Amino acid sequence: MKGQKKVIGEHEDRWSSMDGRMTEPTIRRHHDFDAERDAKKLQKACKGMGTDETAIIEILSNRSSDQRQQVKQKYKTMYSKDLEEVLKGELSGNFEKTALALLDRPCEYDARELRKAMKGAGTDESVLIEILCTRVNKQIVDIKDAYKRLFERDLESDVKSDTSGSLRKILVSVLQANRDEGLEIDAELAGQDAKELYELKGRDIEDAIKSETSGDLEKAFLTLVRCARDCQGYFATRLYEAMKGAGTEEETLIRILVTRAEIDLQTIKEKFQKMYNKSLAEAIKSDTSGDFRKLLVALLH
Repeated sequence: MKGQKKVIGEHEDRWSSMDGRMTEPTIRRHHDFDAERDAKKLQKACKGMGTDETAIIEILSNRSSDQRQQVKQKYKTMYSKDLEEVLKGELSGNFEKTALALLDRPCEYDARELRKAMKGAGTDESVLIEILCTRVNKQIVDIKDAYKRLFERDLESDVKSDTSGSLRKILVSVLQANRDEGLEIDAELAGQDAKELYELKGRDIEDAIKSETSGDLEKAFLTLVRCARDCQGYFATRLYEAMKGAGTEEETLIRILVTRAEIDLQTIKEKFQKMYNKSLAEAIKSDTSGDFRKLLVALLH
């Protein structure tokens, strides 16, 4: 899988993929940042009758993750209350979910999503695959630490007990966080299963995967291959699929926009436009509504 490394200097807020392609975020550090001023604005937005959703959207969508952490700490110091708890009391539905996701550190948000996917009856394998198979090694290490800290549980043990067979092998392999992040896909990725797939000569790797596997295993292999080839294209497709047909997978929209905003969301937008001949913002506008829609669209700019 391609890794991403920060490019220092004039492209301070751009990321470089391992193949040298530049990827661009939509959210950068706010240059005129003042945590105390933001904390006061948020307090005012949540005080008295009615909530000033516009002020909340403006701040959350225009600050980097680190800056939002500083605002949270400042808010706690100034008002002796947790900003998350205050917003929980003021907001609702998908707007609330997105706002709270933005207040989490990225690794903590991923850890919570993984826990949610495995808790209770049944496991949401597609969430496990989407998160674990698309994060680079450093992110995996941070997610494992956050999972332990938040839930006092071991992520690898939970994944092992909630999955089985070859899918379990792949996810556990990914959790070792020792993948080669160059362009070559590791033939030993999930032991013999993957090796056999890679030895099917003269066929496109995706066709080979589709004909030799099915279900969640197929999904995991395809995710790994597509991310190694074109990670932003993979996410553009996920977003498109979350909105096509009847009903919208709002949680997928939230997860992708929140987690990619500071990495490559601008590039994902460009891919989406190229692949589907329409803008991601327009697609999201027609599939969502209210303050939820406003916050998602704000994350895209």
